[in-house]
Amino acid sequence: MREARLRAIALMIAAVAVFSGMDALLKLLSAHYPPMEVTVLRGAASLPFMLLPLLVTGRWRELRMRRFPMHLLRGLLGVVSLGGFVYAVRVLSLANAYAVFLSAPLIVTALSVPLLKERADARNWGAILLGLAGVLTMLRPSASALVTWGALAALVAAVAYALSIIAVRVLTRSDSTASVVVWTVGLMTAFAAVIAAPGWVPLELVHWRWLLGLGGLGALGSYLLTAAFRSAPASVVAPFEYTSLLWGIAIDRVVWHVLPSMRVCLGGGLVIASGLYLIWHERTRAGTVSSQQSWKWRARQGRMSPRSSTVEDVARKQEEDSP
Repeated sequence: MREARLRAIALMIAAVAVFSGMDALLKLLSAHYPPMEVTVLRGAASLPFMLLPLLVTGRWRELRMRRFPMHLLRGLLGVVSLGGFVYAVRVLSLANAYAVFLSAPLIVTALSVPLLKERADARNWGAILLGLAGVLTMLRPSASALVTWGALAALVAAVAYALSIIAVRVLTRSDSTASVVVWTVGLMTAFAAVIAAPGWVPLELVHWRWLLGLGGLGALGSYLLTAAFRSAPASVVAPFEYTSLLWGIAIDRVVWHVLPSMRVCLGGGLVIASGLYLIWHERTRAGTVSSQQSWKWRARQGRMSPRSSTVEDVARKQEEDSP
């Protein structure tokens, strides 16, 4: 068990590193092309790698849509999220953009209360408020300028991504994972193409390798991420998603020779601490619920029940709900 968890952690760190490399390519492309065009390129590069496994295994039926309006909504949210993120990395360093965007899990928790009727106790709200205070620290409000455009774009991208995650929780009740992922990316790419068409810039020959890199790194990252969540509970591997900030700092230093300011480090630290607390709190609560249900079952049956709501069950549900 311990070796499996260590392997899952290593896979998660590798997945985050690969996705960070992909984001670096997005930043490089954004210096030559408009954000919406980069969004189109990102989606177009990913679709072949998503469709190929379905073609090889003959699982085309999994692409059937049962809630078209919800798929449409996710496609639109994908345009806002990825377009905003591309603009953010265009004008900010990777680390600065990551520090703001990592507030998305906090936003998901906050929005799940009114939209999904989920419960959040005082500790959850305290962590959310602390994380949002970290975001405000990074946005740098002042009398002369409330926020920088890049930081605001990263925050808008985080909100859109959080709404998209909530939509996934609804969609996966009726649609397959393949349907949710492929149609979201496909619709996002189509919508972004319509927006980008009037100002489309022809892709230079030298940048085709970057485009291939986007697709390849996206596919590799998705494989590593899936393997990580299959090898251990989500509560074990999810916290290591925050290592993206470290990868962002490293890439910024090596490629662009910049480092984040103390303000960004402080705000990002608050966001990460809040997110880690929420993961720990949910894991503890899931374990408590599991113990209570197991105790009640033993009281009724006089033996250990094989059907208790364990942390692993919660992790599997989280994996099904993930995009």
